Amino acid sequence: MALPPFQTFLDRHAAELMRFLVALTGPDEAEDCFQETCLATLRAYPSLPPDSNLRAWAFTIARHKAIDASRARACRPLPVAEAPEHGLPDAPDERDAWAPLRALPAKQRAAVFLRVAAELPHSEVARVLDCSEEAARRSAHEGLKRLRQEMT
Repeated sequence: MALPPFQTFLDRHAAELMRFLVALTGPDEAEDCFQETCLATLRAYPSLPPDSNLRAWAFTIARHKAIDASRARACRPLPVAEAPEHGLPDAPDERDAWAPLRALPAKQRAAVFLRVAAELPHSEVARVLDCSEEAARRSAHEGLKRLRQEMT
């Protein structure tokens, strides 16, 4: 079986990849990560074996781009109008629905999103996160447990 045309593949998975990146990086950086993901997938697409799991492969690339963005963000200074007196950053906006998910550790955040929002089985979550199926199951469980505690 041959790979579908790249545009067909992208049309089918673009929305869920974007949601995944918003969950991992936040709305400000998700679009840049999405574009980087699209470029990386486009470059590698022609050399994929025909029996590849395209969805898991694209999520893996998106996760790597989110990690790259997170590392770059950690190195950038944040501009502020005035230095706060107490030295602590402002609390996240309570209206931000993604804030509890972004508060999770990176692996739990990705596992929860992939399992719940993208509805991937634990085996595919493990492939995306580059870990065992048991570790993926545990990360999703711990992340959901923490989210439940935060929400109640």
